[in-house]
Amino acid sequence: MKLTADDSETRAGLKESLRSRSSYEVLTDRTDELADESDGITLAVVRLLPRRAEARPVRADLIAFAIAITAIAAAAVAGFLLNGAGAPLYADAAPLFGYWLPRTGPGTPLALATAGAVVAWGPAFAARLPWGRLLATAYFTAVLWTFSLAMVDGWQDGIAGRLADWTEYLHDVPRVTDIGGMLGSFTEHILAGQPGSWTVHVSGHPPGVLLCYVWLARIGLGGGAWAAAVTVLIGALAAVAVPATVRALAGVAAARAVVPFVVLFPGAVWAGVSADGMFAGIAATGVALLAIASVRAGPTAWLSAVLAGVLLGFGLFLSYGLVLMFPFVCVVLLRTRDIRAFLLAAVGAACVVAAFALHGFWWLDGYHLVIQRYQQGDFAQRPYGYWVGGNIAALLISVGPLAAVATRRAVVDRGAAAWLVLAAATAVLAADVSGLSKAEVERIWLPFAVWFAVGAAFLPTRHHRWWLAGQAATALAVNHLIATNW
Repeated sequence: MKLTADDSETRAGLKESLRSRSSYEVLTDRTDELADESDGITLAVVRLLPRRAEARPVRADLIAFAIAITAIAAAAVAGFLLNGAGAPLYADAAPLFGYWLPRTGPGTPLALATAGAVVAWGPAFAARLPWGRLLATAYFTAVLWTFSLAMVDGWQDGIAGRLADWTEYLHDVPRVTDIGGMLGSFTEHILAGQPGSWTVHVSGHPPGVLLCYVWLARIGLGGGAWAAAVTVLIGALAAVAVPATVRALAGVAAARAVVPFVVLFPGAVWAGVSADGMFAGIAATGVALLAIASVRAGPTAWLSAVLAGVLLGFGLFLSYGLVLMFPFVCVVLLRTRDIRAFLLAAVGAACVVAAFALHGFWWLDGYHLVIQRYQQGDFAQRPYGYWVGGNIAALLISVGPLAAVATRRAVVDRGAAAWLVLAAATAVLAADVSGLSKAEVERIWLPFAVWFAVGAAFLPTRHHRWWLAGQAATALAVNHLIATNW
């Protein structure tokens, strides 16, 4: 009997897939040996664990899930009491930023249908479709899922008007008549209380975001509808980039398991429509290109590495927080040990930094001024003591029930997929303890949150539909009960 790998899957990826699977589902002392005659590798195809042994990690999963639910409930009760006492949480539905507003809308039937289809057929399609068709299907479905959730509030309130609010980026697009001049004087308008201050979101981010929407307007795609459409389309790239990264580092079996979960990501509630969803798509694509470049050779791989650096470097000018994508870069480097790809990516990122610097914007200057701007606002009064825990509760909602289980299994697993989950956990913990993220992290942390979907690679296959149903129910409940303000 021959064992045939997917034509582009690496030898390391095959080994990672078996290693990850054997952590939970196999009995290592009962194996059937199969020899792959094409390269002389002997792989162990193992049998499933008896139900008694198999039940142990499942019980641990349920305990982790129960702890997560308890943490969310505790944060919600504490938030309710603190809001009632007049504490400056500035979040009526704490730990989420929004207010209670039970409703249905035009997007409700489509959201329910999309969720039902992915839960019913997603795992089977993920296992059987050719890889290219699977990624195309995943992307289309992720766009549909995000769009349908946003449409619960209707076209204007849910999509076209989201980025046109006075606090948002489109408010300042008409001000930019000279892009070079805007970049050169950007830091002069960050602080509040002075003539010409940027609006809330523009001042709180580097100029790359404003630049993106200015470019859209320059090519004739101005206005809230086009901005929202492009934002959703870019954000949905995460549904392709995350599995592509997993495939490069951990093998095709693990990547296929991840696909339905990254498609039905509960954070799509906030990705549609917020620029943070776009940040997630760009950053994930950068990591994916770096991972692919690290396991391949030749000019195409070198180009992928440089492009990965350009995207990750540009990410630094979309959000100051995207500096925390560095743990993901480290995972790729440590797992593949491809120094050349890392150096080529560094060159690409350096070119982006240099381009902004030559036009007058220095990242560190903007970062220090944004900290001052944050202290000028009312939201700086939010109590750190509540939000250091409330943030984690908000993240658990944004990521869905899979988050706690993914983290628990990643801690005990040794594979590359586990390290991606741990990189996400590291990023959010660093952001949390910094005190610069108090509330709204269900949106702000989307670039990190989407990587918790990798935890699906550790779950028993027969449990996938149950966990997918939990993911979908989380998103649908939040979107129909709470007006999230984004």
